[in-house]
Amino acid sequence: MDDARKARGDECDPRDTDARTALAPIKGRGAASRVTGRFAVTTSHGEDDGWGSVYEDLADTPHPATQVREERARSVISRNDSPDVGFSQSVNPYRGCEHGCVYCFARPSHAYLDLSPGLDFETRLFAKTNAAERLRHELAKPGYRPSPIALGINTDAYQPIERRYRITREVLELLAECKHPVSFVTKSALIERDLDVLSALARDQLVTVYFSVTTLDNRLAARMEPRASAPHSKLKAMRTLSQAGVPVGVMVAPVVPMITDHEIESILQASFDAGARSASYVLLRLPHELKQVWREWLELHYPERAQHVMSLIRQMRGGKDYDSAFGKRMRGEGPFAQLIAQRFAKAHKRIGFGRLPPLDSSKFVAPRKPSPQGDLF
Repeated sequence: MDDARKARGDECDPRDTDARTALAPIKGRGAASRVTGRFAVTTSHGEDDGWGSVYEDLADTPHPATQVREERARSVISRNDSPDVGFSQSVNPYRGCEHGCVYCFARPSHAYLDLSPGLDFETRLFAKTNAAERLRHELAKPGYRPSPIALGINTDAYQPIERRYRITREVLELLAECKHPVSFVTKSALIERDLDVLSALARDQLVTVYFSVTTLDNRLAARMEPRASAPHSKLKAMRTLSQAGVPVGVMVAPVVPMITDHEIESILQASFDAGARSASYVLLRLPHELKQVWREWLELHYPERAQHVMSLIRQMRGGKDYDSAFGKRMRGEGPFAQLIAQRFAKAHKRIGFGRLPPLDSSKFVAPRKPSPQGDLF
């Protein structure tokens, strides 16, 4: 690898033969290969012997199936003190996400499991089947102080496997029982299934729901977020929740230069028409291995503009593919980032967005700890 490419931060350029393990998109999946995790000790690489046998053994299957492993969590509340994140604690019922959003900032977390942030992130999933049980235990601790819980913030709480496992539903019912405030960011219309619980929480000012909308283009959405709900389904779900009294907002996320940035105003208008009353946006973030996953996707779907897109991204990230500094990672810097901020602000004001009502933590009632003797009353 030449020094110039290293200086640009292109360590994972998919045009390098060793970095590419797939030559075509995989239908129904966002990633096209099993990108090696940063903690991997060994890697496999095929060399053509003229017969194709090595490639057949090491290549990804044409349509990799989703595998789900059930696990028993020891604790489920994660806490953070990041100054640019609007919550202090979260619960994630699942690890990995079948939505397969190619740009997902959570992909690198699969490297901690010695799995690929590429295809493994969306095909090898983990379901915390005792999440509600452990949450009850943690909420019942004498020292617990309630503050809004972001449910499913690392991976979507309403991803497709929730239809079968219903872990999010169990957690939500517990939070409703305890009158504990909860917030969602989701790309799934499956959230409509739990409208009964959500509307009850909304009456006590205990829930807000943000829909993440990247594009209104169905074809582009099918390539970028293949198993998330289609754009029109998200808008329909917004309208359903809003009409039921659930406070709804929209996150235009991520904004991708020269791919989706031209849709900012149209996404805001369509979301407001569907009942969203608060709006925010986040620029594309490329931490760790996500740089390689994203570059590969660009080369496969937009080869004619891949270099231009990455050039603009680096302009907004201080010359690098990504800058993780608080205050910059969500909004970027430089002229193009400022232009996006100005466009968003003008559309936000013109359309009439405001803020969702604050969540109320004062109504919380600690649950009883499970007792081996059961409850008499």
